[in-house]
Amino acid sequence: MTSKPVFMSFSKGDIINLIVMMGIGLAVIPLVVQSDYWYSSILIPWLCLSLAAVGQQIVMGYAGQLALGAAGFMAAGAFALFNLELRLPYIPFPVNLMLSGLVAAAFGVLFGLPSLRVRGIYLMVATLASQFFIIWMIDKFGWFKNYDTSGIITAQDIVIFGKPFTSPLEMYLVVLVVVTVLTILAINMTRGSPGRNWMAVRDMDIAAESMGISLLRTKLQAFAISAFFCGVAGALFAFTYLKSMEPVAFDIKLSFRILFMVILGGLGTISGAFIGAAFILLFPVVLNTLGNEVFHGMVDATIISSIELVVFGVLIIVFMIYEPLGMAKLWENLTQKFRVSSAPKTKAQLGRKQET
Repeated sequence: MTSKPVFMSFSKGDIINLIVMMGIGLAVIPLVVQSDYWYSSILIPWLCLSLAAVGQQIVMGYAGQLALGAAGFMAAGAFALFNLELRLPYIPFPVNLMLSGLVAAAFGVLFGLPSLRVRGIYLMVATLASQFFIIWMIDKFGWFKNYDTSGIITAQDIVIFGKPFTSPLEMYLVVLVVVTVLTILAINMTRGSPGRNWMAVRDMDIAAESMGISLLRTKLQAFAISAFFCGVAGALFAFTYLKSMEPVAFDIKLSFRILFMVILGGLGTISGAFIGAAFILLFPVVLNTLGNEVFHGMVDATIISSIELVVFGVLIIVFMIYEPLGMAKLWENLTQKFRVSSAPKTKAQLGRKQET
């Protein structure tokens, strides 16, 4: 039994959860976390990559299109924001940020066109072309890097209404607000008619088309929205975490990391994007801590990196076989068991318990 929506597609419980999470993110974390390292190296990249994983969830988890090239769209958004801030400085930063997402969305539509003819592994190979094409285009044409010969250019400061946001805490707050707003929109879309159309195409596109759903519009819409989210995530990733513009930072490895986040977190769940991103980011930190504290640095860093990849591979196989919905489903089952165990017992339950 689902709760009745009270705002857009959100129920009263959703709004309460949102208020609690925003209270933690905006009030509790700034009071508790005092280290700049946690903001600049943990929280900011986690939010940015979670937003990119949400975009990957839309096209892969909800629309069922096997796409690989999220890092390419992130690069498009990052360099679009750099050029917008450089050449149109009079436009407010939030507007330029949204425009950079639209630039990435245009690439998403372009490279989403093959989805109308091919599917599965062939679609993955076709969308992988976006990764190499976008990076090649940025490297080939110096205009995108303002003709800088060093290969690495510094990102501009974030200035909103004349106020610069340069400290790690300030940049964290900017990223948190943007990610929260876009996540709310993503949840609303997945629960509304766009989400129902995406899932219909994912489950059986022939039946969806016979029901009057346009495959062209639905698939391209999913690719465009996914690329938009990835573009905004890439712009924030470059301006708040990397603080530089370098095409190699958006290589194919980053696309695979985002893919792992979606699979491990849980396909077709928005919360799985955040859970998967947290695991992918924190697990290497835990391994390095164990290597330094427990083994006192005797374990080589290359061995730790190899263990990391092996664990990711094993977990992906296990989840795909036994729990396709990933860690999000495990978390849901755990919280549900906790609610059942902590709920007050009824008279009938107490009577049955006494009889046994």
